[in-house]
Amino acid sequence: MKILYKIMTQAQWSNAKAHGVFAGSDIDVKDGFIHLSAAHQVRATAAKHFSNQRDLVLLFIEEEKLSAGLKWEVSRGDDLFPHYYGQLPINSIMKVVDLPLLDGAHHFPEDLPQ
Repeated sequence: MKILYKIMTQAQWSNAKAHGVFAGSDIDVKDGFIHLSAAHQVRATAAKHFSNQRDLVLLFIEEEKLSAGLKWEVSRGDDLFPHYYGQLPINSIMKVVDLPLLDGAHHFPEDLPQ
């Protein structure tokens, strides 16, 4: 099973749970897709786009539960990133963990692959 990741605020997660889908953050809506990361990308995503932000959560998403809306496209550093075109269904999310900010950096779960 391949896992993809999404970082969002706790408020965005609460809203997504209430609606059964995540419609996207402001940047997701602007770009026309939901930005996701693979395991080897998510730490750099946090550092680049969520620097010094508190109250974040990390979603673990089962790739196989996403429909044909998932596309792997070239992005930062010419790496292929997962982009989801559509609203992210809550039933694709297998786990959600807090992403605390410790000493200026986000602390990721120890079992998250590098």
